[in-house]
Amino acid sequence: MDQRFEHLITTRKHFISLIENLSTEQLNKIPDGFSNNIIWNIIHCMVTQQGLMYGLAGKEQLLSKETILQYKHGTRPERDLSDKEISDFKNQLLPMIETASKDYESGSFTDFKEYTTSTGYELTSIEDSISLVNIHEGIHLGYSMALRKAVL
Repeated sequence: MDQRFEHLITTRKHFISLIENLSTEQLNKIPDGFSNNIIWNIIHCMVTQQGLMYGLAGKEQLLSKETILQYKHGTRPERDLSDKEISDFKNQLLPMIETASKDYESGSFTDFKEYTTSTGYELTSIEDSISLVNIHEGIHLGYSMALRKAVL
Protein backbone atom coordinates (compact mmCIF):
# COMPACT_ATOMS: atom_id res chain seq x y z
CA MET A 1 0.00 0.00 0.00
CA ASP A 2 1.23 3.49 -0.89
CA GLN A 3 2.56 5.32 2.17
CA ARG A 4 0.06 8.17 1.74
CA PHE A 5 -2.78 5.70 2.20
CA GLU A 6 -1.02 4.14 5.19
CA HIS A 7 -0.95 7.62 6.74
CA LEU A 8 -4.67 8.04 6.06
CA ILE A 9 -5.38 4.66 7.67
CA THR A 10 -3.38 5.75 10.73
CA THR A 11 -5.32 9.02 11.01
CA ARG A 12 -8.64 7.20 10.62
CA LYS A 13 -7.60 4.77 13.37
CA HIS A 14 -6.90 7.78 15.59
CA PHE A 15 -10.43 9.05 14.88
CA ILE A 16 -11.84 5.64 15.83
CA SER A 17 -9.85 5.59 19.09
CA LEU A 18 -10.86 9.16 19.85
CA ILE A 19 -14.59 8.37 19.73
CA GLU A 20 -14.44 4.85 21.18
CA ASN A 21 -15.73 5.70 24.67
CA LEU A 22 -17.80 8.76 23.86
CA SER A 23 -21.59 8.74 24.04
CA THR A 24 -23.85 9.69 21.18
CA GLU A 25 -24.66 12.87 23.09
CA GLN A 26 -20.96 13.75 23.40
CA LEU A 27 -20.33 13.08 19.69
CA ASN A 28 -23.23 15.36 18.74
CA LYS A 29 -22.51 18.14 21.26
CA ILE A 30 -21.33 21.51 19.96
CA PRO A 31 -19.45 23.05 22.89
CA ASP A 32 -19.37 26.79 23.51
CA GLY A 33 -16.79 28.42 21.27
CA PHE A 34 -17.06 25.75 18.55
CA SER A 35 -19.17 25.71 15.39
CA ASN A 36 -19.37 21.95 14.91
CA ASN A 37 -19.06 18.63 16.73
CA ILE A 38 -16.85 15.56 16.67
CA ILE A 39 -19.02 13.42 14.42
CA TRP A 40 -19.42 16.29 11.92
CA ASN A 41 -15.60 16.56 11.68
CA ILE A 42 -15.27 12.84 10.98
CA ILE A 43 -17.97 12.72 8.31
CA HIS A 44 -16.68 15.97 6.80
CA CYS A 45 -13.29 14.27 6.39
CA MET A 46 -14.94 11.32 4.66
CA VAL A 47 -16.86 13.62 2.30
CA THR A 48 -13.76 15.68 1.52
CA GLN A 49 -11.64 12.60 0.81
CA GLN A 50 -14.27 11.32 -1.59
CA GLY A 51 -14.64 14.67 -3.35
CA LEU A 52 -10.94 15.37 -3.73
CA MET A 53 -10.21 11.91 -5.04
CA TYR A 54 -13.28 10.43 -6.71
CA GLY A 55 -15.06 13.68 -7.53
CA LEU A 56 -12.06 15.29 -9.22
CA ALA A 57 -11.43 12.09 -11.18
CA GLY A 58 -15.03 11.96 -12.40
CA LYS A 59 -15.75 8.77 -10.46
CA GLU A 60 -18.83 7.89 -8.43
CA GLN A 61 -18.35 8.72 -4.77
CA LEU A 62 -18.97 6.12 -2.07
CA LEU A 63 -21.22 8.40 0.00
CA SER A 64 -24.77 9.52 -0.75
CA LYS A 65 -25.44 12.89 -2.36
CA GLU A 66 -27.39 13.84 0.78
CA THR A 67 -24.37 13.12 3.00
CA ILE A 68 -22.08 15.06 0.67
CA LEU A 69 -24.39 18.10 0.74
CA GLN A 70 -24.73 17.99 4.55
CA TYR A 71 -21.01 17.65 5.33
CA LYS A 72 -19.14 19.43 2.52
CA HIS A 73 -16.97 22.52 3.03
CA GLY A 74 -18.93 25.40 4.51
CA THR A 75 -21.59 23.33 6.28
CA ARG A 76 -22.41 22.92 9.97
CA PRO A 77 -24.23 20.17 11.84
CA GLU A 78 -27.93 20.31 11.00
CA ARG A 79 -29.15 17.69 13.47
CA ASP A 80 -27.99 15.10 15.95
CA LEU A 81 -27.09 11.70 14.53
CA SER A 82 -28.43 8.44 15.97
CA ASP A 83 -26.32 5.60 17.35
CA LYS A 84 -26.96 3.63 14.16
CA GLU A 85 -25.94 6.48 11.87
CA ILE A 86 -22.74 7.04 13.84
CA SER A 87 -21.97 3.32 13.77
CA ASP A 88 -22.59 3.15 10.01
CA PHE A 89 -20.16 6.01 9.33
CA LYS A 90 -17.59 4.64 11.78
CA ASN A 91 -17.72 1.27 10.02
CA GLN A 92 -16.90 2.97 6.69
CA LEU A 93 -13.84 4.88 7.91
CA LEU A 94 -11.17 2.27 7.17
CA PRO A 95 -12.79 0.37 4.26
CA MET A 96 -13.23 3.66 2.40
CA ILE A 97 -9.46 4.27 2.45
CA GLU A 98 -8.68 0.64 1.61
CA THR A 99 -10.98 0.91 -1.42
CA ALA A 100 -9.37 4.19 -2.47
CA SER A 101 -5.93 2.60 -2.20
CA LYS A 102 -6.99 -0.31 -4.42
CA ASP A 103 -8.57 2.08 -6.90
CA TYR A 104 -5.37 4.14 -6.96
CA GLU A 105 -3.19 1.06 -7.52
CA SER A 106 -5.45 -0.05 -10.37
CA GLY A 107 -5.19 3.34 -12.12
CA SER A 108 -8.81 4.40 -11.59
CA PHE A 109 -7.98 8.08 -11.10
CA THR A 110 -6.46 8.82 -14.52
CA ASP A 111 -9.05 11.40 -15.65
CA PHE A 112 -8.15 13.90 -12.94
CA LYS A 113 -9.55 17.42 -13.25
CA GLU A 114 -7.19 20.11 -11.92
CA TYR A 115 -8.63 22.15 -9.07
CA THR A 116 -7.61 25.01 -6.77
CA THR A 117 -9.05 24.78 -3.27
CA SER A 118 -10.58 27.67 -1.35
CA THR A 119 -7.35 27.81 0.68
CA GLY A 120 -5.21 28.13 -2.46
CA TYR A 121 -3.86 24.59 -2.84
CA GLU A 122 -3.41 23.76 -6.53
CA LEU A 123 -4.26 20.14 -7.20
CA THR A 124 -2.89 18.98 -10.54
CA SER A 125 -2.85 15.23 -9.93
CA ILE A 126 -4.45 12.52 -7.83
CA GLU A 127 -1.22 12.44 -5.82
CA ASP A 128 -1.73 16.12 -4.93
CA SER A 129 -5.24 15.29 -3.77
CA ILE A 130 -4.12 12.37 -1.62
CA SER A 131 -1.47 14.56 0.02
CA LEU A 132 -4.02 17.30 0.71
CA VAL A 133 -6.48 14.77 2.14
CA ASN A 134 -3.78 13.77 4.63
CA ILE A 135 -3.23 17.40 5.66
CA HIS A 136 -6.98 18.03 5.89
CA GLU A 137 -7.66 14.97 8.02
CA GLY A 138 -4.79 15.85 10.36
CA ILE A 139 -6.28 19.31 10.89
CA HIS A 140 -9.72 17.88 11.65
CA LEU A 141 -8.24 15.23 13.95
CA GLY A 142 -6.73 18.12 15.92
CA TYR A 143 -10.10 19.90 16.04
CA SER A 144 -11.74 16.68 17.17
CA MET A 145 -9.19 16.23 19.95
CA ALA A 146 -9.99 19.74 21.20
CA LEU A 147 -13.72 19.01 20.94
CA ARG A 148 -13.25 15.78 22.91
CA LYS A 149 -11.67 17.69 25.79
CA ALA A 150 -14.56 20.16 25.70
CA VAL A 151 -17.29 17.48 25.88
CA LEU A 152 -15.75 15.36 28.65
